[in-house]
Amino acid sequence: MEYVGTMKQRTRKLIGTFFIVGIALLYALVATTIAAAKLSDASGWVHLVYFLFTGMLWVVPAMFIINWMLKPDKKSENV
Repeated sequence: MEYVGTMKQRTRKLIGTFFIVGIALLYALVATTIAAAKLSDASGWVHLVYFLFTGMLWVVPAMFIINWMLKPDKKSENV
């Protein structure tokens, strides 16, 4: 009965893929909206630095999701 409640790696990969795509889309919308509202009069260099920073920042939550996705399946003790 211990095996009930654990999720197979294949299922975690499917769910994680949807989460990563959703996070990337939402993050891009938020980062672009903030840039449009706050950086409209800024120079091109400020835009470059902002988008380089925010373009890499979404990787942090994605790393945690990928680590969760790649955890190996728990072996059943009855098999």
